[in-house]
Amino acid sequence: MFINYVALMLLNLVAGLVILAGYVYELDKIERRRWAPAFAVTGFVQTVTGLHMIWNWPLPGSHNVAFGEVSVLLGVLWLGTALAESRGWDLLPLTIYGAFAGLAAIVVGLRIMNLGMTRSPVLSGIGYILPGLAGLLSVPGYLLRSNRSIRLAGVLVLAVAALLWAVVAYGAYWGHVADYAGWVPATLRAVQ
Repeated sequence: MFINYVALMLLNLVAGLVILAGYVYELDKIERRRWAPAFAVTGFVQTVTGLHMIWNWPLPGSHNVAFGEVSVLLGVLWLGTALAESRGWDLLPLTIYGAFAGLAAIVVGLRIMNLGMTRSPVLSGIGYILPGLAGLLSVPGYLLRSNRSIRLAGVLVLAVAALLWAVVAYGAYWGHVADYAGWVPATLRAVQ
């Protein structure tokens, strides 16, 4: 049996997508610096867990690539957003990075569906593709941010992606609590 923390990564992703959706929704009337801590927290968790996953490969096969590498891309993007928002910097350079990260998420989502990876490949694939589209379209979205309809479309995409991942994340928590109930760490196995 292998132990993983994908549920943590997914729930953090859900929180980050909801935060981003709220940020985009309120963009024309917010004090930007107050969003920096929320982006920093989600970015930290996403980056640390993603780096651990790509360096240690705790999951079977290419799941480490799909979950780990995309998590790092998103995590450092959220960390960069936190820094930029705390300093009042322009977000355009980060949206360019976001476009490349978004394209990677779309590719991974399509490949998950193509290979039948995860317990729900279509749901997982769509869960990657939707925020990937948001990232891919972040440059024009940022440049046209004064258009409320465009921002609302982005909020809708992010909210649907968050909802999909919430179903997966809470389902993973439900399953992991039962699946790992009898697991004993190596340090305690010698004692038994």
